[in-house]
Amino acid sequence: MPNSHTTTVKCPTCKTAVAWTPEQTYRPFCSERCRLIDLGAWGSEQYRVPVSGLADTSDAEQLN
Repeated sequence: MPNSHTTTVKCPTCKTAVAWTPEQTYRPFCSERCRLIDLGAWGSEQYRVPVSGLADTSDAEQLN
């Protein structure tokens, strides 16, 4: 029996509801535009992965 319930997620960029189906090429984004906006944010370092648990400050200085 097929599942009639379609999962929806919010586009990370514009918060529009997006159906989680194979037809949605850009999921979890609603469009190529939103996907490229997110990619640009990563490229311009607007998003950063936090670093924790460094042994001492000399390790942190090497990361900069």
